[in-house]
Amino acid sequence: MAITAALVKELRERTGSGMMECKKALVEVDGDIEAAVELMRKKGLAKADKKADRVAAEGRIVAAVSDDKRQGVLAEVNCETDFVSGGDAFREFADAVARLILREQPADVNALLELPLEGEKNVNTVRQELVARIGENIQVRRFVSFSTEGSLHYYLHGARIGVMVDLQGGDEQLGRDLAMHVAATSPVSVDERGMPAEVLEKEREILRAQALESGKPADIVDRMIEGRMKKFLKEITLVGQPFVKDPDQTVGDLLKAAGARVNGFARLEVGEGIEKEQGNFAEEVMAQVRGS
Repeated sequence: MAITAALVKELRERTGSGMMECKKALVEVDGDIEAAVELMRKKGLAKADKKADRVAAEGRIVAAVSDDKRQGVLAEVNCETDFVSGGDAFREFADAVARLILREQPADVNALLELPLEGEKNVNTVRQELVARIGENIQVRRFVSFSTEGSLHYYLHGARIGVMVDLQGGDEQLGRDLAMHVAATSPVSVDERGMPAEVLEKEREILRAQALESGKPADIVDRMIEGRMKKFLKEITLVGQPFVKDPDQTVGDLLKAAGARVNGFARLEVGEGIEKEQGNFAEEVMAQVRGS
């Protein structure tokens, strides 16, 4: 069967693959468009599996909130380069994943990957096909879901940092200001009650060791430790920090004046905790050129 330009065009539109790949697939199956789609899908999944071990430390933080602002999600979707993270296909996939999480409320990433995203295709299949099309490892790394009786407010700093704040009381402006503050200062918790016990204990041990070196009496050492712990907590808890838009007042003072409180928050940053490979950019470009 003759492989016409129209057949190649149709296969490209259905698979997102390159013209030569589509033509080769059609030749292989003697022009059967459905067989070609299936063949390219299998080849695409195989390519995706080969790229799965490559480090994906770039990407986007995406957010979605319900109309009533009672349900929300922050998610991180990763790729290998910031060039891909800014592309339409990757951005559309990440946004679609966020909306799906908001709608279906999966328990974890594994459950999310099994949910249908495009017709009968689940998230993982769509992800694998995108890997094959783009040529980079793509992963849905993590997400945080919110459900509240208050209201949810989020702020995205470009695509690299995302914050969602669960606010009781206050208004839209206060919610956005708080989310921007969290993005800038990275507090560990809302207040002392939310601090992990091991973090507090470790800090006390460090401060005690420092105070004992002074040679002061035990009761003085204890007071020194308490004073320094208060300073430490002001620096890393949201309510203790100076408000970034008005450092003369703390976030706690701001909330008190507005008759509001923060029930919780989440801050995600692209690639945090991922060990990135150090490479030569020029060599990477040349390798891609040679392989294309």
